[in-house]
Amino acid sequence: MSAEACRALREATLSKGDAFVAAQIAGIAAAKQTGTLIPLAHTLPLSSVAVRFEWTADDALRIEAEARTAAQTGVEMEALVAASIAALTIYDMTKALDKSITIERIALLEKTGGKSGTWRAK
Repeated sequence: MSAEACRALREATLSKGDAFVAAQIAGIAAAKQTGTLIPLAHTLPLSSVAVRFEWTADDALRIEAEARTAAQTGVEMEALVAASIAALTIYDMTKALDKSITIERIALLEKTGGKSGTWRAK
């Protein structure tokens, strides 16, 4: 994203309000709707969803989402949906300053539980 959009996000001076709060709420709400958004995904009882933001050394914004359930299945789709919608919300709130913002590399970092057990990205 442009330096102007980055600065507005960091200083919370966007006209639409606090983009991080909006994106966090959007991501959590989206995770709860995964079963209706992804045609063959099951609706799962989520015990928690967290969405976190971190600036990288090169002024890129890293968004990480975590989902948990007590059910006997993985919730990687819920976490990926949360991260995706949080990123789109950041874009929506900053597009007036920079329409060329890109969203890149949505990836599963770690999964535990469910039939397939534990998996971690290399």
